[in-house]
Amino acid sequence: MVGQLQDAQVTVVGLGLMGGSLAAALRGQCRAVTGVARRAATVDAALARGLVDRATTDLADGVSGADVVVLATPVRTILSQIAQIGLLLPDGCLLMDLGSTKAEIVDAMARLPGHVQPLGGHPMCGKERSGLESADPALYRDCTFVLCPLPRTSEAALALANQLVAAIGAHLLLLEPQRHDSLMATASHLPYLLACALVATAGAAASADPAVCRLLASGFRDTSRLADSDATMMLDILLTNRLEVLKAVDSFRSLIDAMRRLLETADGEAVRAALSAIRTERVRMLP
Repeated sequence: MVGQLQDAQVTVVGLGLMGGSLAAALRGQCRAVTGVARRAATVDAALARGLVDRATTDLADGVSGADVVVLATPVRTILSQIAQIGLLLPDGCLLMDLGSTKAEIVDAMARLPGHVQPLGGHPMCGKERSGLESADPALYRDCTFVLCPLPRTSEAALALANQLVAAIGAHLLLLEPQRHDSLMATASHLPYLLACALVATAGAAASADPAVCRLLASGFRDTSRLADSDATMMLDILLTNRLEVLKAVDSFRSLIDAMRRLLETADGEAVRAALSAIRTERVRMLP
């Protein structure tokens, strides 16, 4: 295993928003960046934009000679790729991923051949618009990048991953996979479902009275933004973190029911106190 990122050949498998942005951010920070995509048109576009040094549609060709391989595909695709990629990777290769859930991925990584160094990863960044056309080398700058080491992950492999995180301008956070998924259910996956429910509620109101659409201003736009996320990507996330998301939904349901009961009392001071406490909590969490 190479000790320095600048000496490493990095292969990014999946050249959508996340993979394309990562490849672009790593160019010049390592020896070479290779991209692997399903479609020849994506390969051509990545080369034309200068996001990679080399690109191919052949997975075996793309990972040949790689020191670091990053799987930047949807979660369930990552799971299938882990199952097939092990024997293709060079001895000592660091295999990372960018999946938004970690427990199932890390479990799959634990079954990789012994010559592979596995490490789960999840950068806390993105856009609602997916695809290579949205790729941005600054996407990872100042974001939190979670790493989930396995018991078999060597110190050298973790150190190399730390260099990668620093090179793209992100901030490292180490978490156990199950803890990551539990926290993400509240911090990211539940908000997506809430945004979808909000849009569905407004849609039902618009069916009864289309004038509501003329009243949807910045507040609705901000709170419903996540509903514009790619449905296929979110399906993978929800299904691979289903139990934790269900816990978060139940917690939200109990709290919204409590607020509903409070509103039913028409006790203005009690409602004000509850809303003020929530506002204070938000400031504490997002200073």
